[in-house]
Amino acid sequence: MRKLLFALAAPVGAFVLTIIISSIALWMFGSNPFSAYGDMLGHAAKLETQVDILNRATPLYISAVAAAIGFRMNLFNIGVEGQYLFAFLIAAQVGSLVVLPQVFHILLIMTVAVLVGAAYAGIAGVLKVTRGVNEVISTIMLNAIAITGLIALLQQRWQADQENFTSTTLGTNPIPESGLIPNINGIVEIFTRDIGQGKQLTGMLIVAILVGLAYHFLLTRMRFGFDLRASGANPFAARAGGIPPKRMVVAAMVLSGAAAGLIGLVELNEKAKFSPNPIKGLGFAGIAVALLGRNNPGGMVFAALLFAFLDVSAGILQNTQAATKEIVNIMQGIVLLVAVIAYGVTARIQSREEAKATAEALRATEGMEVAT
Repeated sequence: MRKLLFALAAPVGAFVLTIIISSIALWMFGSNPFSAYGDMLGHAAKLETQVDILNRATPLYISAVAAAIGFRMNLFNIGVEGQYLFAFLIAAQVGSLVVLPQVFHILLIMTVAVLVGAAYAGIAGVLKVTRGVNEVISTIMLNAIAITGLIALLQQRWQADQENFTSTTLGTNPIPESGLIPNINGIVEIFTRDIGQGKQLTGMLIVAILVGLAYHFLLTRMRFGFDLRASGANPFAARAGGIPPKRMVVAAMVLSGAAAGLIGLVELNEKAKFSPNPIKGLGFAGIAVALLGRNNPGGMVFAALLFAFLDVSAGILQNTQAATKEIVNIMQGIVLLVAVIAYGVTARIQSREEAKATAEALRATEGMEVAT
């Protein structure tokens, strides 16, 4: 019961404090908190809105898994942004050049995205173990090289190869239908009504679920996951136990980049190409989701859904004029800040309780020895 109370104390406390602080923020900006929350919840109750939330949560969750793999190794992979955008571009271009049976075409695109993301993240891992370059610095620099260098250059070159170049043909060539993962509206509509307003639930949701399961299996059921967690918790003890630290650093960065490579496939399956203005910021948002979810597969599901809910709610708040859409960004910051504080306080209290229990057990043992 004590462990359950400690496990629930942080998220429940964070939720309550978030509501209170967000309400104060809404009130300070001249908005009625009750009206704002009512509009947000009423909008989220619609099936079409729930589809939007799941579509938004899918890349956030994959991004969170990519960041969490590094965190488990005490590596801060801040380069998820560049990794997924670069993999997105290469996968879109490769997918547009071939026509294959649907299964093989989709697998080819996904394989290319995973390999490109893994290779690009692996550069930071190699630099760390061979030259001692901190992964934060190297991944920031690799972000800049990818976004303002490689992507800009390759996108311009591949656009120039298109015939009848106009503003509507910006981006890579469209991928044939055989290369796109079908939506899963049919599965949802078995249990609900038909999804209206032309909304389509991305098939990448299934991929995200598989990624989460693979992440959980890797950490809890495989020797590699144990080595990863051990190296992150105490690299000196792990080395004494025969775990090669340099190999684990590179492996963690490669796996993190491989997961990052899948992020852009959500937009790729929606637009069938790499657009001139792809959705950006998912890599950095994934770091926040991973921190809020405590790198736990289940916790990150909740965090991704919460951030997606807030993102989708920005539009309805602006439409109803209950609050400005910027308040959503403030609420996301409040959620993250309060959660970090709540988890920190809970961890400190739990450590104090464990130390107290250990001391009492030692005193009891000493008393028994004296009596004997």
